[in-house]
Amino acid sequence: MTFMEFSKKFPTEEAAIDYFVAVRYGGRLTCPCCGAVSGVYRHRRRVRYCECSHCNNSFSVFTGTIFESSKVKIRKWFYAIHLFLNDKKGVSACNLQREIGGSYRTSWRMLHQIRAAMGAVDTYKVLSKLVEVDETYVGGKPKIGTSKRGRGTNKVPVIGIIERDTQQVRAKVVSSPNEKGSDLLKVFLIPYIKRVVADGTTVVTDDFKIYNVLGDDDEPYTHLSINHSKRQYSDGKGVHTNNIENFWSILKRSIIGVYHQVSPKYLQRYVNEACYRRNNMSNLDAFTKLLRQSIMPKANHAWQIAEGGSWL
Repeated sequence: MTFMEFSKKFPTEEAAIDYFVAVRYGGRLTCPCCGAVSGVYRHRRRVRYCECSHCNNSFSVFTGTIFESSKVKIRKWFYAIHLFLNDKKGVSACNLQREIGGSYRTSWRMLHQIRAAMGAVDTYKVLSKLVEVDETYVGGKPKIGTSKRGRGTNKVPVIGIIERDTQQVRAKVVSSPNEKGSDLLKVFLIPYIKRVVADGTTVVTDDFKIYNVLGDDDEPYTHLSINHSKRQYSDGKGVHTNNIENFWSILKRSIIGVYHQVSPKYLQRYVNEACYRRNNMSNLDAFTKLLRQSIMPKANHAWQIAEGGSWL
């Protein structure tokens, strides 16, 4: 959606609220207090509110969403989402502040709420056919006296799996207060692959020895690998991990170029953001889809905001 299309679609605050009501309720207003679907009406003057004639309660159309309790106009929220989806590497809170006004803290919170919605999916279709699996390390610095990158540093490991045909990606930050780096991967990597990838799938990895178990007879996968340690990046027959490596490059460019620094506490949110963009890069309905994902039960919403959400 271009800026001109956005302006035409949401010319006023009321138009933006009406659009959200249509997305959330589909023409059938439902009272969250008594569950009634008849006798529920929009308030004449308070456009954010509805009234129920059964229980005589009024409620906000944004109850149970990332927009709940926000004093920011919903049109500004929509514009923030528009910017977020249109920029390949994300939008910083400082940039959003310049676009919509207000305080930096407000813009920062809005972006994190949007990231929470991007990761607010309880189940995903498992990946099949041919997938690429890789791990990367984000943040931290190399050990003192070395220039070593990746494994062996204090960086946070992230597991990524991408289906080559559809370009659908799943990514999970792996963190624990007791273990770091490769020790974490030994515990979480293979179980995560089994959870995300369907049985009978061909799995392509690099030569990291942890992946070797995927080729065992008792594992339901066909394992192919490319030897990166010998500077082999493709065998010319389709065995490579270039797609997941491309995803890592975009994720890291967004952190380095836009956000500059991301704490481990919020890293999963930024990973969710990158995954949502990649999974919906050809989806013309990505904006509306994100509005649907912004609708979360209160308990789940609180967990998403506190913990940063999770892809699985």
